[in-house]
Amino acid sequence: MDLRGELLKSIWYAFTALDVEKSGKVSKSQLKVLSHNLYTVLRIPHDPVALEEHFRDDDDGPVSSQGYMPYLNKYILDKVEEGSFVKENFDELCWTLTAKKNYKPDRNGNSAVSHQDAFKLWCLFNFLSEDKYPLVMVPDEVEYLLKKICTAMNVELNSCELDDYLSQEPQGQGGLTVWQFLDMVNSGRFLRGIEQEAISMAVEEVYQEVIEDVLKQGYLWKKGHLRRNWSERWFTLKPNALSYYVSEERKEKKGSIPLDKHCCVEVLPDRDGKRCMFCVKTSSRTYEMSASDTRQRQEWTLAIQTAIRLQAEGKKSLHKDLKQKAAKEEETQRLKQLQEEKERKLQELELLKEAQRQAEMLLQEEEQRRRQQHEEMQRTLEIQLREAEEARASMQAEMVLKEAEAERQRKRILELEDMQERLQEALQQEVKARQDEESVRYAQARLLAEEEEKLKQLMKLKEEQEEYIIKTQLEKQVLKQEMENKNKCLEEAQKQLEEVRVNRQRVDQDVMAAQRKLRQASTNVKHWNVQMNRLMHPIGPGDKRTNASGGGFTGYQPLLSRQDSSLR
Repeated sequence: MDLRGELLKSIWYAFTALDVEKSGKVSKSQLKVLSHNLYTVLRIPHDPVALEEHFRDDDDGPVSSQGYMPYLNKYILDKVEEGSFVKENFDELCWTLTAKKNYKPDRNGNSAVSHQDAFKLWCLFNFLSEDKYPLVMVPDEVEYLLKKICTAMNVELNSCELDDYLSQEPQGQGGLTVWQFLDMVNSGRFLRGIEQEAISMAVEEVYQEVIEDVLKQGYLWKKGHLRRNWSERWFTLKPNALSYYVSEERKEKKGSIPLDKHCCVEVLPDRDGKRCMFCVKTSSRTYEMSASDTRQRQEWTLAIQTAIRLQAEGKKSLHKDLKQKAAKEEETQRLKQLQEEKERKLQELELLKEAQRQAEMLLQEEEQRRRQQHEEMQRTLEIQLREAEEARASMQAEMVLKEAEAERQRKRILELEDMQERLQEALQQEVKARQDEESVRYAQARLLAEEEEKLKQLMKLKEEQEEYIIKTQLEKQVLKQEMENKNKCLEEAQKQLEEVRVNRQRVDQDVMAAQRKLRQASTNVKHWNVQMNRLMHPIGPGDKRTNASGGGFTGYQPLLSRQDSSLR
């Protein structure tokens, strides 16, 4: 951001402060006084003739910001020379005008910052705010500024609490105004438990760094050039010079070390009772200094090297250079986006033209196709109409035939229903025969089990007989009577076995009789199946009836086969 942009921001606050009615216009008398004060603080030669000519009393009424800008640019801003005035005095003038109307600190004196610190925060806000009117600072810049102030006090900013506050605070134009920012700082929400003096020192440090381009400041020991004695001095480092004072109030300046691209900084070994020494070499002489500790020496050497690098690159301010670079990158990005948007719109326009041409061609083709379809549809409808008349006549003839066929089908259905009843009776007889067969088989199985049990008993008796024969060979004479008794029992068991075998043969004969009955029932079922199949066969007009030996009642054959297999 250039000097003109910085001045315009402060003047904008002064102009809006004079706009009491918030109509965007200020009376000519007030603008005359404002212009006179700007001449004074900017150290520009007064031009009373142009001032009176531009703001003469007439009936035009108050002047808007657009009406004031031509005079401001021509007679004030175009004549400003950087370095010829004290910018702090200029900012104080604009701050005095705007703070009187807009800044409202706590009346009980509970504000976190003093009036002077509020002025410095206002200057920092103007430096970091976007170059758009009304001036606002985006949340990222707010967080950056608060973090720098907290870092200067060696405290940590609560980012979550800040995000909550920013989400609840109404934001215009995508950011906070300076008065919302000062109210937030004065609320003490983010600087809770910190003394006002510590806050003031932190604000001063950040103000010195950002606004006055002080890269670093603090006490150092310096070796004299003529007397060669060591004196403690307050040093202030800016991009173009390293100045030193008697104390930190900077009322008595003792000297300055000019910095350019030919300067360098070197670390020196400890000597003369001094430690952490370093020197700054210029084209004319060498300055020896001593820091309080190694960390301070490293910070000072890095800061001085940064200042020398800025001089070598032709840059006057670190923060202004970063802001200008960010602004250029943002402008480049915006131009790139505009160019891409333009190319995209041109492509869309070409696509729309091409789409329009294709749409016209498609419309013509569609119109021709629709005309052809209409003609074809008309011809098709005429053909369909003739076919429909012919179909109606044929359908009437078919209806007569269908009615006769339906009557025959009704008679056939009645015959089939009667046949189905007889078939079900035959099936019930077959089921009963199968049940009888099952009962006979069950009796046969029972007799077989008894026969097997008798065989087991016979085998057991034989084993006992053999055992007795072996054991009683010596007692043969004594047990002969007992052996005869056993033989009698054996004969009786054999007789019983014969009886069981006779019973088994009788049961086998019953089973065979039941199987004959089952075969007879199956034959009857097949006969009825043939009759049913013959009746189910549809008879067409003019067809001859097939004889009984032809295709039988096949529709029921699978059902009967399945029933036969299940009964078996």
